Amino acid sequence: MSRIGKLPIIIPSGVTTTIVDQEITVTGPKGELKYIFNPKITVVESEGALKIGRTVEDVESAELHGLSRTLINNMVLGVSTPFKKELEINGIGYRAAVSGKKLTLNLGYSHPIDYIAPEGINISVEKNVITVSGVDKQLVGQVSADIRAFRKPEPYKGKGIKYMTEHIRRKAGKTGSK
Repeated sequence: MSRIGKLPIIIPSGVTTTIVDQEITVTGPKGELKYIFNPKITVVESEGALKIGRTVEDVESAELHGLSRTLINNMVLGVSTPFKKELEINGIGYRAAVSGKKLTLNLGYSHPIDYIAPEGINISVEKNVITVSGVDKQLVGQVSADIRAFRKPEPYKGKGIKYMTEHIRRKAGKTGSK
């Protein structure tokens, strides 16, 4: 039995869940998310909590048990309090600006980079910090990774876009020899 999969998912107040066939819909004050789970997995709502189980005992259902529980739990958490990731821009002349859903980045290239945020994602910029937030944890992480990929931090001067929690291991530059 999966140690993660057998834990119940507590549904906070203001969040409702609807289970129809193999699809669960989670609605909350911040939005709505849907997930289609595998037929080998069962989802039952009882006493303000969701319980995830298996219909058959095989390797695939064991793998899906904990995964399904974690994905549904992230949906419940996301519709009540959105997920967010913060990225920091380091470098002289590197800057970011937001207008509507478009993020414009100046990262030392000969041209500015325009990134259009997907539906359900909010991007804000304050000084040199880009904040990506939304109800879908996977989408927030993917958008953050896409933005970081425009100019990854380099190990000599630390210039580029990095996560706020990320530590860049610095290398020593070339030394002159006599």
